[in-house]
Amino acid sequence: MKFRKLPIADLLEISPTRHGDERGYFAEVFRQEAFDREAGATDFVQENESLSARVGTIRGLHFQTDPHAQGKLVRCTAGAIFDVAVDLRTGSPTYGQWAAVELSPTRGNLFWIPAGFAHGFCTLEPDTVVNYKVTSYYAPECDKGVRWDDPTIGIDWPSVADPDTLSAKDRVQPLLAELPVCFSMTDSCG
Repeated sequence: MKFRKLPIADLLEISPTRHGDERGYFAEVFRQEAFDREAGATDFVQENESLSARVGTIRGLHFQTDPHAQGKLVRCTAGAIFDVAVDLRTGSPTYGQWAAVELSPTRGNLFWIPAGFAHGFCTLEPDTVVNYKVTSYYAPECDKGVRWDDPTIGIDWPSVADPDTLSAKDRVQPLLAELPVCFSMTDSCG
């Protein structure tokens, strides 16, 4: 299993080693001790899955605040996604900056996005399935977001990104400049 640090601190791309033969392959996709060594001690409490039928479907940018802030370990099990994390940690030298990883079953990779980041993705193929483990239970009162196309953040979305696919909630998310301080490099807001 290989761990690649992204340009924004604490974000990791994880690439499991595949052992293959004429039948296919075997891969150890997650190993707690290796993950904890690279990302810090982490407990996952919930696993979620979404299916997006259309190419260009945009989901996000979402996050949860304390006391239910979530870290996410994201994997694409069918299709492909352009997966994005935005640093929302006040005091971070990369506050408001984004990083992205293309996830697909062909690549077999995962993206670790700790608490303090907004998360979203755009599907690159039809019938895309995204599976992710989270470190805190879903709590509607802590569910927040930021606009997917905020010019201050400036995400370079794939050309297939289709704003018509946004949920009603994601169509009205605030701009980064309108967010209260929700995370810092040392603690989080409620």
